[in-house]
Amino acid sequence: MGGRGTIGPVATDLELALRLADAADAITTARFRARDLVVERKPDRTPVTDADVAVEDALRELLAATGDDVAGEERGGVVGAGRTWVVDPIDGTKNFLRGVPVWATLIALVVDGVPRVGVVSAPALGRRWWAAAGQGAFTRDATGERRISVSAVRDLADAYLSTTHLGSWVEHHSREAYLRLVDACWENRAFGDFWQHCLVAEGAIDVAAEAIVNPWDVAPFQVLVREAGGRFSDLAGVDRFDGGNVLSTNGHLHDAALDVLRRD
Repeated sequence: MGGRGTIGPVATDLELALRLADAADAITTARFRARDLVVERKPDRTPVTDADVAVEDALRELLAATGDDVAGEERGGVVGAGRTWVVDPIDGTKNFLRGVPVWATLIALVVDGVPRVGVVSAPALGRRWWAAAGQGAFTRDATGERRISVSAVRDLADAYLSTTHLGSWVEHHSREAYLRLVDACWENRAFGDFWQHCLVAEGAIDVAAEAIVNPWDVAPFQVLVREAGGRFSDLAGVDRFDGGNVLSTNGHLHDAALDVLRRD
């Protein structure tokens, strides 16, 4: 697989992350569109399926022998000092339970607070993306495997923008600020969740902004977007994945987008 020619600890960690993604894919693809899929609601009213729980439990079991910490959406955990695997077993659960094929398992290795390895696996789309610090960013699709890079767009007026849900901007940031960014850009969509950040990394779109996220929603993208040549930060411009919101861009547009998104 592309990007595996490296040696040393980061290559070993990437190999493990890719094996974890394989294990997750086996579970999620078997449960996708299953007639007996079990769906419950968590205290925050977001849905969780039996597949979400099964994936996280399987990955935790595989990681048990490493001695590393694990933080996941369904079983909890914190990202502290040292090595922590951050897992979102199914990002896009609402899509998953409705039979929409846009969902993925997100896996990141965070070392002393900084993501070093990231894997995003979307088997229903036939796609996977991965990156390791200092080693570049890669994807696999029906055409094969290739290294990816962000776009060269340098003006917001020429930019393609995406978010997850416009309603989240009302509660968590500023709807007016996001609509200013929409007006400043050439085109906009709501590809949402993991997909928009992968599209930034591979140069298909230029800006992705989210008003509210959890660390497991975005940890892989800090390394994926950076290794593709872009920039990833919170909406205050701090390069982090755990700030509660996020902006990923091709880098050229980052400061301009941040300026537009400043609250009223």
